[in-house]
Amino acid sequence: MHERVRGLPWRDMRLDHYERGRAHHRDEIRRLRTVAFAHLDHPHACQALQVVRWRRDPGSGKLSIERIHLVTSLPPGAASGSELAAWIRGHWKIENQLHHVRDRTFGEDASKIRTRHLPRIMAGLRNLAIGVHRQDGRTNIAAALRHTSRDPQRPLTALGLT
Repeated sequence: MHERVRGLPWRDMRLDHYERGRAHHRDEIRRLRTVAFAHLDHPHACQALQVVRWRRDPGSGKLSIERIHLVTSLPPGAASGSELAAWIRGHWKIENQLHHVRDRTFGEDASKIRTRHLPRIMAGLRNLAIGVHRQDGRTNIAAALRHTSRDPQRPLTALGLT
């Protein structure tokens, strides 16, 4: 399915959303195109999307171009291009704030825990730890975990148990 979506004539499709801005010390341009899409193996697929991101680092002048393709069950016309773009950015915000932190800080991808319900339980405990520290205003979860682990009373205080 990915090859089929990637191979669509995206240049011929109208532009649904265009956004230009500056984020993370980079100049960015994002373009979103959508098209009605159906696939026999995925009967709920209704729409294919392409996002092209141009990013330029002003310091080095380095330009990177990234193309991503998505398929959604959302029917064409159910959301505007700007709404779809916000949804996609929201997805990456979750990825960066939760899954990336779980992997980088807790080494979740390298975990040897694979039996029964333990992976899901451990993910829940990691999410709890991340959520408690975020609610406490911490943005660097690794530093917050190190700080909390230095005193056995701190985790209880963070959870409101003392």
